[in-house]
Amino acid sequence: MSKTSVDFKGVARLILLPLAIMAVLTISVGLLITKVLQTTTLIANDQGVNEQLVDGRTAFLNDITDKMTKLSDMPTIIIATAVLIVVFRLAFKRWNESIFLLLAVFSQSAIFLLATVFSQRKRPLVQHLDPAPPTSSFPSGHTSAAVGFYCAVALVLTLHTHRYKILNVLWWAVGLAVPLGIAYSRMYRGMHHLSDVSWGLLLGAVCIAVAANALLRRRPVAGERPVVQQKVTA
Repeated sequence: MSKTSVDFKGVARLILLPLAIMAVLTISVGLLITKVLQTTTLIANDQGVNEQLVDGRTAFLNDITDKMTKLSDMPTIIIATAVLIVVFRLAFKRWNESIFLLLAVFSQSAIFLLATVFSQRKRPLVQHLDPAPPTSSFPSGHTSAAVGFYCAVALVLTLHTHRYKILNVLWWAVGLAVPLGIAYSRMYRGMHHLSDVSWGLLLGAVCIAVAANALLRRRPVAGERPVVQQKVTA
């Protein structure tokens, strides 16, 4: 009989350490923006992107970006993640893909929340189309959540359909288009700067890479220990 095993040293080395480093980097960049670079030309140009997007607002784009944003709202991501955790477990007969998705989504959210507490960057000085706390601009949680969920799902599906190039292109077309569309939508709606969504994209990608390295490789840190069979000689 096989036993579920957890390599705790592997967990610390492959998951906790890199995520801690990413958390420190995210908080550091947030403090750099809010405490050091706030009055620089770089930040002024950051603000200028939002002003240009506001000038180009239309009723059609307002509606489209509202719908795009809802694809990465917290209730949407939580419910979709919970459903796919069950689906992946039943479909693949193991926990690796389910835990991978949970870790990718949860880790980016935890780092995002920490960064908003310490950096407290104000949102762009333009009309906001969505209600939100005024000092939760860096990084973009909607963007990092979109990467953490949609790209993670695309990766799982690709690993299991790697022989079918058309399907792989489809998974990644959706997996990349949704986060990029959400990043644009958050800037268009005046909720985040370009630097906020850019770091959100990076944050989500790093969390996926960490989770994939720990859980989707040949010898995951948590999973089924293979049964060792001994040959019986006559």
